[in-house]
Amino acid sequence: MQKPLKEQKMVVMILLSNIFIVFLGVGLIIPVMPSFMHLMHLSGSTMGYLVAAFALAQLIISPFAGRWVDTFGRKKMIVIGLVIFGISELIFGLGTHVFHLYFSRILGGVAGAFIMPAVTAYIADITTMQERSKAMGYLSAAISTGFIIGPGAGGFIAEFGIRTPFYVAGILGFVVALSSLFILKEPVSRTQGSIDSVPKEPESTFMQDLKKSVQPVYLIAFIIVFVLAFGLSAYETVFSLFSDQKFGFTPRDIATIVTLSSIVAVIFQILLFGKVVNAIGEKKMIQLCLIVGAVLAFVSTMISGFFVVLLVTTFIFLAFDLLRPTLTTYLSKTAGEQQGFVAGMNSTYNSLGTIFGPALSGILFDSNIHYPYIISGVVILVGLGLTVFWKAERGGQTLNALKH
Repeated sequence: MQKPLKEQKMVVMILLSNIFIVFLGVGLIIPVMPSFMHLMHLSGSTMGYLVAAFALAQLIISPFAGRWVDTFGRKKMIVIGLVIFGISELIFGLGTHVFHLYFSRILGGVAGAFIMPAVTAYIADITTMQERSKAMGYLSAAISTGFIIGPGAGGFIAEFGIRTPFYVAGILGFVVALSSLFILKEPVSRTQGSIDSVPKEPESTFMQDLKKSVQPVYLIAFIIVFVLAFGLSAYETVFSLFSDQKFGFTPRDIATIVTLSSIVAVIFQILLFGKVVNAIGEKKMIQLCLIVGAVLAFVSTMISGFFVVLLVTTFIFLAFDLLRPTLTTYLSKTAGEQQGFVAGMNSTYNSLGTIFGPALSGILFDSNIHYPYIISGVVILVGLGLTVFWKAERGGQTLNALKH
C-alpha cells in the first residue's frame, strides 16, 4: 500500500540526502587532487589505480549486495553502507602512506556497493511506473548536486588543510547514517509486499547472476552502463590533473568549472529530464547523450582557455549526467520483481567500467595527457554503435520477455 504523500516525500528526501552526502564526499577530492598528488608524490597511474581500487571492491561486493538488499532489507544496507563510507573518508584523511589510501578506497567501494542498489530498490518500491522516471531524475540530480557542492566546498575547506575535506565527509556520513537509522522504515514493495514476508529464493552465484545479466532484455543496457562508467571515469579521473598541467588552473578554477557545469545538469534533470525521456524514449535519449559525450571527449584535446573549457565541460557532464538516470530508469522498468538483482548488476557493470577507465587513463596520462580523453571517446563510440542493434522494450513487453 502506498505511503501517505507527506511521509513518502520525507522518505525520498532522506534517501536523496544519503546519495548527496556520498557523492559530496567524492566531489570534495576533485579540486585538491593535484595538490594531494604532489604532497604524497603520486603519479597519474597511482591516482587512476586508487579510483580503480574503489571500483574493484564495488565489483566484488555488488552481486552479494544486490541479493542482500532483497534478503535483509533496504534500510539495513543503507545504514551499514553509510557507516562504512564515513570510516573510509576518515582513513583517507588520516592516511600517511599509499597503503592507507588504497584501504580507504576499498572500504569506499564496499560502501558504494551497499548504498546504491539499496537506495535504487527503495525508490522503486515506493514509486509507480509513472513516477519512476521523475524519481530517478531526482536521484541523479542528488548525485550531481553532490558534485556541485563537493568541489566548491572542497576548495574552501582545503584552505584549512587539504586533508580537512575528508574529515568533513566522514562526519557527514555518520550523521546521515544516524538519521536513516531512526527515520527510515523498511519499505513495502509494490510487487512483492513486505520484504520480510517474501519467501527467500535459493541464493545464486555471481556467475549465475552474470549469465542472467546477458539476457537480451538486459545486455545492451548493461553494456552501455559499462561504457558510461568507463568514459566518465576516464574523463573525470584526469580532469583536474589535465587542467593543472595543461592550463595551470588552480583548485579554485577547477572547482568553479565542475560546480557551474553540474548546476546546469541539475537544473535540466529537475525541470526537463522526465518530460524529455517520456517524449523521445529511453533509446533516443541514450543515443543522443552518447553522441555528445564522444564528440566532446575528442574536442577536449584541442581546446584552451578557461571559458571554452567551461563550456565544453558543461555539455559533456550534462550528457553523462542525463545518461545515468535514463539507463537506471530503463533497467528499473525491466526488473519487475527483481529490483535488487538488477540494481546490483547495474552496480557491477558500473564498477567494471570504473575499474578499467581510471586505471587505463592514469597509465595513458603519464605517457600523454591527451590519451585518456581519446580512449574515452573511442569507447563511447563503441557503445553508440551497439545501440543500433538495440530494440528497447517497455513495460509489459519487457516483463513478458523476462517470463519466457
